[in-house]
Amino acid sequence: QMMKFAWDNYKQYALGKNELRPLTKNGHIGNMFGGLRGATVVDALDTLYIMELEEEFQEAKKWVEKNFDLNVNGEASLFEVNIRYIGGLLAAYYLTGEEVFKSKALELGEKLLPAFNTPTGIPRGVINLGRQDTRSLFSPCSGMSWSWGWASAGSSILAEFGTLHLEFLHLSELSGNPVFAEKASTSQLGSLHTPGVMNIRKVLNRVEKPQGLYPNFLSPVTGNWVQHHVSIGGLGDSFYEYLIKSWLMSDKKDSEAKKMYDDALEAIEKHLVKKSAGGLTYIAEWRGGILDHKMGHLACFSGGMIALGAEHAGEERKQHYVNLAAEITNTCHESYARSDTKLGPEAFRFDAGTEAMATRLSERYYILRPEVVESYMYMWRLTHDPKYRQWGWEVVKALEKHCRVEAGFSGIRDVYTTTPTHDNMQQSFFLAETLKYLYLLFCEDDVLSLDDWVFNTEAHPLPINHTNFK
Repeated sequence: QMMKFAWDNYKQYALGKNELRPLTKNGHIGNMFGGLRGATVVDALDTLYIMELEEEFQEAKKWVEKNFDLNVNGEASLFEVNIRYIGGLLAAYYLTGEEVFKSKALELGEKLLPAFNTPTGIPRGVINLGRQDTRSLFSPCSGMSWSWGWASAGSSILAEFGTLHLEFLHLSELSGNPVFAEKASTSQLGSLHTPGVMNIRKVLNRVEKPQGLYPNFLSPVTGNWVQHHVSIGGLGDSFYEYLIKSWLMSDKKDSEAKKMYDDALEAIEKHLVKKSAGGLTYIAEWRGGILDHKMGHLACFSGGMIALGAEHAGEERKQHYVNLAAEITNTCHESYARSDTKLGPEAFRFDAGTEAMATRLSERYYILRPEVVESYMYMWRLTHDPKYRQWGWEVVKALEKHCRVEAGFSGIRDVYTTTPTHDNMQQSFFLAETLKYLYLLFCEDDVLSLDDWVFNTEAHPLPINHTNFK
């Protein structure tokens, strides 16, 4: 019912725009997707399908067939286009077999390849989606890619270049063209004279990791870290997630990914995992050796990730990781439980007597994010402890009470007041992720079984073992 309400209002007031603004009842385009439109349509396709909202799914499919234009100009985030559009189209194709989704995914995927034309093959963060001159890797006009201006000194972001692997392997599988897989991960080392084929993992394996940790910023020109800031939240998060999921998606053949995940998690546990005075386990951030005792909402996916990885650890490590996952998920639940709205803040701290609460005004907002309910879903599937369903239902009630408005769902500016102001934005990931994970939390385990599907970081399901690539 919540999904239908979110979709119906998007369709009525914002169809073809990227998101719905539910208070003003109009659409929002934003600047993340270049000239691409319909982010909410593509993000919602698989959720509508698995919820058996057949009429709504057909409306979304029809929009993709008739109105989804890929011949656009404009600077887009490689990461966001990949996880939302490529991920959404691939999942819709694998769930339905409808060719339109496959062909759109491949056509869009090709437009992303120029981002990899750097001396190291580590892609830059921004790609111009305009018509590309295929004769020249360095066409002076469209197809050029730039790094985000705010990213440290033109560097690439770990969570961005590290969150391409799942989708690009599937693009190679479906197209029969290994170029996608080579760009994203596994091919042989190229020389510096053949930009673009020196692959991401080889660069990461070669570069020295401080204390075994992966900093968030890497230069796509030199292949060296730009600064030593480490986070399991924004900027770092989905890099780690895609290591364990690459291994699972390969039917456990991609041993390189598993080793990188195991080593990274060991370093994280050694240096970043802390316990507060009140007994809450959290993952701190690391800035050049100094800990910042703060955890972002985005980092709350890690409970689910660690639980997923625990299933495949040795017997004695398995229980250890299940316990760690449960403790982190409990901490994230506390960040919700300690707010007046029962929704969690964008970031929460463990210092000066404060635990699991936002101390800064700028961190008190909730924008319909999914990471906490994502961990509830994994913890439920892997332990069947009923508390995770209870916690999920608390979120459903809070969303209905504080985020539902007359024409959709909106984020709120302060979770610590029961009369919150709304931010007038129904994020596309609310339909792709938050509602999907909540729905799956209350489904039987065989609906998108974790034995058969891996979710990309936008909750788009991709099938396991559909590929011969490592």
